[in-house]
Amino acid sequence: MIHLFGKHRLLVLGAICFFWTALVLGLHWAPDLPFVSAVWSSEKRFEDFLQKQGRKTPTRPDFVFLGIDQSTLELPPFEPEELTNNRALQLMTERSFPWSREVWALLLDRLFDSGARLVLFDLVFNPPNDGDPAFRAALDRYRDKVVLAANFDASSQMQAVVPNDTLIPQPALADPRVGYVNFFPDALDQRVRAIPYTMTDRQLAGLPPHPSAEVFSSLVARGLAQIGRAADVPRDHVAHLIRFSANDAYPARPLYEVFDEKFWRANYGNGTFFKDKIVIVGASAQVLHDVVDTPLGPGRPGPKLHLEAMAAALAGDFLEMTPLRIDFLLVGAAGLLAWGLIGFVRRPLTAFLLLVGLTAIYLATARIAYDKTGLLLITVPVLAVFLLSGLFSLGYEYAMERIEKLRTRRTLERYVSKNLVKE
Repeated sequence: MIHLFGKHRLLVLGAICFFWTALVLGLHWAPDLPFVSAVWSSEKRFEDFLQKQGRKTPTRPDFVFLGIDQSTLELPPFEPEELTNNRALQLMTERSFPWSREVWALLLDRLFDSGARLVLFDLVFNPPNDGDPAFRAALDRYRDKVVLAANFDASSQMQAVVPNDTLIPQPALADPRVGYVNFFPDALDQRVRAIPYTMTDRQLAGLPPHPSAEVFSSLVARGLAQIGRAADVPRDHVAHLIRFSANDAYPARPLYEVFDEKFWRANYGNGTFFKDKIVIVGASAQVLHDVVDTPLGPGRPGPKLHLEAMAAALAGDFLEMTPLRIDFLLVGAAGLLAWGLIGFVRRPLTAFLLLVGLTAIYLATARIAYDKTGLLLITVPVLAVFLLSGLFSLGYEYAMERIEKLRTRRTLERYVSKNLVKE
């Protein structure tokens, strides 16, 4: 039997490589199998690693995040003279958040008087509130430079929650000043990796596409249209993988500082800072729970992620995965390469070093492809097949060599002394 295995060495090595290749390919259709299915699910984690360590979308200097942070919610004590002629701070100190919506009208006046280019509100102004008429007047005054948030409520069969009709005439989602702010996390681990810039009502209802479908635009898509960059918005109604910005990009600036004259002078140069800026207003305090889990880590503020989605669209920094058929071809090629390597490189140490070297080259290629082209080259299943096939084939070769040496030794021991055989 041993002689037979040795005679058909290449066939046996081929069977080993075929087994691992077929097993890994088959596991693609068995994602729920414990442990072994991790060969495919781990690909997500490798892609996340690339996102963390690889190139980021450049941080744009014209993006500003005004955050409703803890200091804005609590507000520092003000001197009476600071409040006397400051309508915004008067309203903000009258009661806790949410304040009168006149505050937002005053904010728009202050930002646009300073030369801001666009203001996005990552806030859904749905229930009526005092100050709505003043806010409505400001929204009409700056109608080409402001966008409000809407939300599809997953707990209510994706019912749209939109600004009330005092602020925006119905249907609000058809108004260019309204865009949805939903992110849709990956079902595998609840991380947000892709951004849906546009969606249809049929998608939300789980129905197949149809030409009659109503199209909805996201907050980011509306904002890009407002600044004349509508052509940069992907309009295929598919969520697009984006290259994220750095973790320290677009830090939240306390909202109240815009109304506090001390900070307005010291930090914002009496408004010159906001000239030509794109500003998003949203929650940054932990108690408001507007955070998202992404490949770069948990707790990412939702408004920051909207700015990252806008930056990615403006830069064309989208990521692409290798198509499934290419995935399968690369997995098959990995098994074939392992067979050729072990089958025709007869020195075990050389073969092992080649296994390690080719693995390192493939990993480097995956990193370069990500950084340079945005391609997420399938890696974990390919290297799993290559290394498992190669290492088990080397193990087979080693076992056969040991068995052959043992057989030769026993044969010699029949004719010469054992001491001589040992030498």
